[in-house]
Amino acid sequence: MGNKNLIARTPEPPYYAVIFTSLKRDDGNGYEETSKRMLELAKNQEGFLGVESAREELGITVSYWRDLNSIKKWKENSEHKTAQENGKTKWYEEYKIRIAKVEADYGFKSGDQ
Repeated sequence: MGNKNLIARTPEPPYYAVIFTSLKRDDGNGYEETSKRMLELAKNQEGFLGVESAREELGITVSYWRDLNSIKKWKENSEHKTAQENGKTKWYEEYKIRIAKVEADYGFKSGDQ
């Protein structure tokens, strides 16, 4: 996708993760455009911290949020609600959303001391 930062740079915990796991149908009519628009909207949503996404047969997108109220406001965004309906009627065979509180995070990056 051309994004150099594929791993989200999140703040010190606690914060929240919304894990969206999906199986797409073959008909992706309008899917890519809507996906890009949802990312653009989410990035401008209060409380948004970052996102990571991968798709093979199974798609997994994890978005990170400051608090549960920020997640609720994102879910209620009018454009996002339209995309949710299109997901059910056009794009997804199945999906699951999980919300988790991140209590700890740590990692490694080559070149860091």
